[in-house]
Amino acid sequence: MKVFVALVGLFWIFGAGGPVLAQEEKFVPPPEVDAEAWVVSDADSGRVLAGTEPDKRLPIASTTKIMVALVALDEGVDFDEEVTVSENAASYAGFEYSNIGLFRGDEVSVEELMLASLVPSATDAVYALSEHLGDGSVKTFVGKMNDKAGEMGLENTHFENPAGLDSKEHYSSARDLTEITAAAMEYPEFRKMVSTVDASITTKDRRIEFSNTNFLLNTYSAATGVKTGTTPEGGASLVSSAESGDESYIAVVLGAVSEEERFAGSRRGLEYAFENYERKILVPKDKVYDEIDVPFRREESIEVSSEKNVEVLVGPGVQVERQMTTKKAPAAVMKGDEIGEVEVLVDGRSVGNTPLVAEKGYEEASFFQKSWHRISGLWK
Repeated sequence: MKVFVALVGLFWIFGAGGPVLAQEEKFVPPPEVDAEAWVVSDADSGRVLAGTEPDKRLPIASTTKIMVALVALDEGVDFDEEVTVSENAASYAGFEYSNIGLFRGDEVSVEELMLASLVPSATDAVYALSEHLGDGSVKTFVGKMNDKAGEMGLENTHFENPAGLDSKEHYSSARDLTEITAAAMEYPEFRKMVSTVDASITTKDRRIEFSNTNFLLNTYSAATGVKTGTTPEGGASLVSSAESGDESYIAVVLGAVSEEERFAGSRRGLEYAFENYERKILVPKDKVYDEIDVPFRREESIEVSSEKNVEVLVGPGVQVERQMTTKKAPAAVMKGDEIGEVEVLVDGRSVGNTPLVAEKGYEEASFFQKSWHRISGLWK
């Protein structure tokens, strides 16, 4: 027999998979961000928590370089390998592009080129790096970037160059950039680079110092990265990340109305997430969720409980559901055997689950027990 207990703010409903405990969180409106598109997402799950036009295809400027780093890291690039800067890569030094002033023939390491690409957003460095990783061909490396986008299932992303220079077929979306960034942030080398405020690299004859273009690192204590971007067509963009306690978020702002708004809007989005979302254990370990009747034993049952905690990020306006299913009782059970499952859904999408396991075991019924069960059943 199942007993359903109504709690404040919670209610039992019935779904196709079994009984469901549902909970509605109070809605809190997200902030206004003056941009073509923006999102703030949970860094761990990738869930978009707030934003506008998350899937709109837009120019992404130098935030492109996040994918450059991801492809390089996925390939297991040798950071110590020396790269000779080509004439083509050096041609991007000057007043037209963000750069660190590399000369043809400079020898710098892969690590230094990636650092210069991500921290001051050096176009000359990212071209030198892309040529090296593309076996001398930038086009070949850009092909790898597009292959990676396809592998990740990013339907609103396509690259034409490694620097994010304006091009009709070079675009991504706020949601896709969140996924690219979350994948890159899994690498400690990437996290270290994008959180660096000041750095330098050396060539044979000089030391080149530079600073991070992401000013949130200087003004927002929770900030941990990631990358700015600015082009004539794309305007001012920013992919940013922040962490506090057990919460971490990624914000993407594309086509902000100003340089200031890309930083201020990103911060508003991140602070909205920190202030309104929190991780809650929605299924505690060892909680008894059901009882099942032991086969051929009248008046005898065993309890089934959750095997582990299910912790979920919850916040304004989301509906949280815990859906329970139990299997038909097998002939024999050992303590800890899986009997069913509790699944947690947020706005109808599964975000976690745990097996339901037997609190104690029982042996298969004997011939006498089975016979008596049938006879007593006829009598009743």
